[in-house]
Amino acid sequence: ASRTILSLSLSSSLFTFSRLPHVIPFPRLHKPSSRFYQALRPLCAAATAPTETNIADPDQLKHAILLERLRLRHLKESAAKPQQRPSSVVGVEEEKNSKKKKKMAKNFEELGLSEEVMGALKELNIEVPTEIQCIGIPAVMERKSVVLGSHTGSGKTLAYLLPIVQLMREDEASLGKMTKPRRPRTVVLCPTRELSEQVYRVAKSVSHHARFRSILVSGGSRIRPQEDSLNNAIDMVVGTPGRILQHIEEGNMVYGDIAYLVLDEADTMFDRGFGPDIRKFLAPLKQRALKTNDQGFQTVLVTATMTTAVQKLVDEEFEGIEHLRTSSLHKKIANARHDFVKLSGSEDKLEALLQVLEPSLAKGSKVMVFCNTLNSSRAVDHYLSENQISTVNYHGEVPAEQRVENLKKFKDEEGDCPTLVCSDLAARGLDLDVDHVIMFDFPKNSIDYLHRTGRTARMGAKGKVTSLISRKDQMLAARIEEAMRNNEGLESLTNDNVRRDAARTKITQEKGRSVKQIREVSKQRNTRDRATSSPPAKSSGVRTPIRKSTSVRKSTSSSKPGRGSSSSEKSSKPKRKILKTVGSRSIAARGKKGSERTGKKLSVVGFRGRSAAARASS
Repeated sequence: ASRTILSLSLSSSLFTFSRLPHVIPFPRLHKPSSRFYQALRPLCAAATAPTETNIADPDQLKHAILLERLRLRHLKESAAKPQQRPSSVVGVEEEKNSKKKKKMAKNFEELGLSEEVMGALKELNIEVPTEIQCIGIPAVMERKSVVLGSHTGSGKTLAYLLPIVQLMREDEASLGKMTKPRRPRTVVLCPTRELSEQVYRVAKSVSHHARFRSILVSGGSRIRPQEDSLNNAIDMVVGTPGRILQHIEEGNMVYGDIAYLVLDEADTMFDRGFGPDIRKFLAPLKQRALKTNDQGFQTVLVTATMTTAVQKLVDEEFEGIEHLRTSSLHKKIANARHDFVKLSGSEDKLEALLQVLEPSLAKGSKVMVFCNTLNSSRAVDHYLSENQISTVNYHGEVPAEQRVENLKKFKDEEGDCPTLVCSDLAARGLDLDVDHVIMFDFPKNSIDYLHRTGRTARMGAKGKVTSLISRKDQMLAARIEEAMRNNEGLESLTNDNVRRDAARTKITQEKGRSVKQIREVSKQRNTRDRATSSPPAKSSGVRTPIRKSTSVRKSTSSSKPGRGSSSSEKSSKPKRKILKTVGSRSIAARGKKGSERTGKKLSVVGFRGRSAAARASS
């Protein structure tokens, strides 16, 4: 072995030996056997080829040994730790993994639902989950407070009902919670009576297999039967905020066992004045959650649109809530065809509506005609009835019971009322099988447009949307059409915003044009000033001195100051030249010299006419 091997194995002795004044170098040894090398391998496993070392220099030897130890330690640490990839590659891999995790499930069994819930789905003939169901069901099963955002008709009701029903069954098995009168465990708040009835029907269909009791508590109906229902053992209450608060104040319902709270159409609630009722309902729940032994409550918000203002209110009211959105939120429905019919103003809008409506009725399609105002809906209803087209109405002036009857007539396949003339009251929360949506009056913002179009092409079906565009709505319609063509979101488009943006672009364009014109005018003036200030061209080598300007200057300097002389100066050509070329350095300097010679101030001409001196002379 080399001297390096011996120095590593006998390092401690070498350091003491190196302090002696006379050091005898080690003799060269023959190559040791393999046994000797194996015995020394732990001490010099990473040793390189033998090199001759001068032991007479102890500092150099210490330095080499320290470097070798550091290298060995580095090799051991690098072998123990896995090799890290660059941050960009890690980010790409994480994105790929997250995309794999968010992959659509092929069936509901992959989402972890129980056999009882699966039996309810089989009865409903639903086999493949939608995107919001693939995202929302696992999140609710993990007992998270979430906001489920997806377009209308995407199955949001089942996305929160199925996991909540399973969680209630688990609570019964683990915590021993039982069904009690007046003490529901789940409360579903809806903004309208029609949506409450729709959610209640879905809950009843699921309860046949999952075995839980649900009741409907909403406005527009008698309160006595609702009291009798609340006095029985209940698990879930579905209703409107005002009527539920009324039952709580009268003592017909108690907060104590509420563990799951759902706000369906949350954007409508916060946007249309339900905020105080919701806060009043939440206050006792939040106070109860502050207690040490209380397990709190889980909140699920469901929405088809979410504006920035509503999202801010939600984040303030529900701290730490998680937002889950599908890729189709605030975008056009893929299975719907959107047509925009532009009217110049000379055509009759009612006649155009009849031309669009008749082909759909000939095919046996269900049609909804949306109007912005009550007068508009009455005019459409009267015109269609004159043309032998039977219709039913759905707007705020129609009583609640009559609205329910009109919806039944419209849904009836064998009925003679395939046309529903309605306002935006029918644009949210109604589960209808509509083939064609016609917008007689174009909505004032993109959110209402999305809700109206959501009445058709629901749950994967095909549909058609036709909009009659008058001149005042062409800017908003063009912007919505462009956003849908580019597959962009439609959450922040209104008539005012579009007009404001158009005015800003017009102002910037005019400013750009004016700046260009000013630059061109200034260039022309500079060229003129250069032409006037440059000396005259030489003709055949003979210099011609300028006598005219000197004579004018002499005459002005020799003349005495007075009114007559000032008036003659204003009518002379040099004064006209000075007015034309204001701003030129050469002319300004020349005018300054002339004023110094004459000892007079320059007469400033007013915007409307002559100077005071000229007026006095006249």
